[in-house]
Amino acid sequence: MPKKVVVKIPALTKKFNISLRELSRLSDVRHAALSELSNGKRESISFSHIERIADVLNITDIREIIDLVETDD
Repeated sequence: MPKKVVVKIPALTKKFNISLRELSRLSDVRHAALSELSNGKRESISFSHIERIADVLNITDIREIIDLVETDD
């Protein structure tokens, strides 16, 4: 089965009780980019964005931010 990388923005905002706008402000990642990632409308994320999100939320395991899932495509 084909696989797809998923950025787990909704899970992160829920887990850390933070809004998308606040995550954007703290991580210096555009709100629009986070929103598109959250809604599955963005195909890519830069390593620097992952690093900034991890830094702001004190995440040490990248699997908390991204996941590899099987798709039906």
